[in-house]
Amino acid sequence: MSNILILNGSPRAPKSNSKRYAEIFRESCGVETQYYNISAKNHAELCDKFDDFSDVLLVFPLYADAIPVTLLNFLKSLEVMPPENKPTISVLINCGFIEYYQNDIAVEMVKLFCKRNGYRFGSVLEIGSGEAILDTPFKGFVERKLKSLAMSIARRSYRSLHTTMPLPKRIFIRASTQYWIDYGKRQNTTAEKMRTMQIEGQSD
Repeated sequence: MSNILILNGSPRAPKSNSKRYAEIFRESCGVETQYYNISAKNHAELCDKFDDFSDVLLVFPLYADAIPVTLLNFLKSLEVMPPENKPTISVLINCGFIEYYQNDIAVEMVKLFCKRNGYRFGSVLEIGSGEAILDTPFKGFVERKLKSLAMSIARRSYRSLHTTMPLPKRIFIRASTQYWIDYGKRQNTTAEKMRTMQIEGQSD
């Protein structure tokens, strides 16, 4: 019987969109799941848990067209502390771009890790517009895909899935730009400052 270890590889895991996606996944999954945030101090603990699960789901955001360093460092530890029985590894990844395929390189990185270290690669769900979609009327799009992902892993009938907001790119860009301008105002930061590379540590 399948059981799933869910690992959140977001650098801001406790308050991340990845956590929200993982919660919806767990609600849709009819098998035992356990959820953990990856931190710099729990690599050995998480590596030990791999022996107890048929499947591992890595949940993380796209960072600079790749996997975030939080997850990268954990995979390095997993290479030197491999489990005796290797579970199938699946991926749930989201990005702020409307194009879900912007996640492709990061997915290929996980696939390469699996190939080099003897893990079967399972299902993948690539989510575009991941920073926003859960707080829009399009939430149902991602909820349905998360349910399909959960079923595919629980049944060990692995699939490649994707979703994004069904909007023209120009509308998405306009809406996302306005979101960040409004966010900056709430933080007493102007749009001009946000367009520079010297925003952190500045004060008026």
